[in-house]
Amino acid sequence: MNSGLAPPTNGSTEVYAVRLLKRRRLDGGTFEFTLSRPDGFSFRAGQRIRFEHPTGERDYSLVNGPAAAELQVCVRIVQDGQFTPRLARAAIHSRFDISGPHGYFIFQPATRPAVFVASGTGIAPFVAMARSGVRGFRLLHGARTADGLYYQAELRAAAAGYVACLSKAAAAAAAPPDAFAGRVTAYLAAHLAPGAYDFYLCGRSEMIRDVTLLVDRRFPASLVYSEIFF
Repeated sequence: MNSGLAPPTNGSTEVYAVRLLKRRRLDGGTFEFTLSRPDGFSFRAGQRIRFEHPTGERDYSLVNGPAAAELQVCVRIVQDGQFTPRLARAAIHSRFDISGPHGYFIFQPATRPAVFVASGTGIAPFVAMARSGVRGFRLLHGARTADGLYYQAELRAAAAGYVACLSKAAAAAAAPPDAFAGRVTAYLAAHLAPGAYDFYLCGRSEMIRDVTLLVDRRFPASLVYSEIFF
């Protein structure tokens, strides 16, 4: 297995002022926030913005494509967190300071088939890639229940293959009819044909570790690109 890293793009420490324009609940604890887009702010699908605030910094991948007039992020609210509760309670038109774009998790066209693997809000950069015109990928969308399958309809439309992998057995009744009952690693081990792929992994560190080890054993000629979401 080889570990892939996209070349640096547009790394910037400039701080921009943005306004909160909209807030949309995706499930019980996750929201999509729409922000104004500063003049001159450019990025590539898959990159992140960084909220700069007095208690620290928080990075979130953009959900929108690079041509969009506004910026959007998908955020899971941590109830005892230092930043996300403030973002969840903020009044519309509240100001926030951001920097960016940050990160190198961007799509690299190749002859090998692309396999996207996401868990939780790690789906965000793949939505941005789909909205920027990336097509033909296979996507494993991991969540505990069907409520966590954010942006499912448009991802299905863009993907050559979409598999919802639901880890919580009690969610089976609400699951899509073609859902896989189990984690993304179990699906890869049982259903992905041998071969060389470009794997793009985004989610919690445990998922990325487990999938990377599986790729090392079963798909050794593949490339792996990864982005950890906390």
